[in-house]
Amino acid sequence: MSKQPLAEVFGFPINNIDAGAERFRKNKLCPFYNKVPSCTKNSATNPLGVCSVFYNHSTIITCSIRFTENWLITEDAAKFIFNSKVVEKGMWTTLREVKLAVKNGKTAGNIDYVLVAYDDKGNIIDFGSLEVQAVYISGNITKPFDYFMENRNERNNFDWTAHKLFPRPDFLSSSRKRLVPQLIYKGGILKGWNKKQCVALQRGFYDTLPKLPAAKNPSQADFAWFIYDLKLNQSDKKYDLFLDEIIYTEFQPALDEILTPQSGSITDFIKGLQEKLDEQLENSSPDAPTLTDLVSEWDE
Repeated sequence: MSKQPLAEVFGFPINNIDAGAERFRKNKLCPFYNKVPSCTKNSATNPLGVCSVFYNHSTIITCSIRFTENWLITEDAAKFIFNSKVVEKGMWTTLREVKLAVKNGKTAGNIDYVLVAYDDKGNIIDFGSLEVQAVYISGNITKPFDYFMENRNERNNFDWTAHKLFPRPDFLSSSRKRLVPQLIYKGGILKGWNKKQCVALQRGFYDTLPKLPAAKNPSQADFAWFIYDLKLNQSDKKYDLFLDEIIYTEFQPALDEILTPQSGSITDFIKGLQEKLDEQLENSSPDAPTLTDLVSEWDE
């Protein structure tokens, strides 16, 4: 387990001190196809350039732009959304941050990526969605990031374990606050339109979700869950994104599984209640009047 949390900063492991890696850090550049050349995470002028963090023995992606390495995610999604002719001819493209409107001029938010297929005249003939979900961080990632950036050459193997709020992935918040609302609102609209949907997640995050019921036939699936992971490329001194697995599901069964909480033991719950009750009774004053006592006094 790493003694410090920073796996990738501005696209490269912090122990990669090659000139190319340092150029990205010095100029605060993003190598993963951000909207602009620079990293804009949290701030355009002073970005928090952390792409991934160490957790236990894994490298966990904390920036959704990190998934766009080599545009692998859109190529994989296109194979699910469109027929083989469209894919073979390359008659499709990707539009990012597309507003999804609902009735009364309101919006259900932006779709991360909409893949569109078009004919020889450039007219859209089909489309589907791709949502990308990185993992939120609990604790404080800014302080170790700033500490490293102040002296990169000498602080690429530092120990942060003594500091409070050591940062770590918050998988639960990532699913409840981000992934589930996306599936309910945006996913419900797209399902109503009978459009295929894709979600890109990392293996470590996906494994924290309930096991999703697979569709009997991938061709009949509404959803494709693309599970990616990072692998250290020793020769290039960087991490490479790769597709680990695809899970095909129907919309409603997958949503029901995610929304249904995994119940714990009722015996343990009652035990906890009993402990709280016993503690409350022990701390209460024996001379304190009960409600029955007060009612009796009022009747006298």
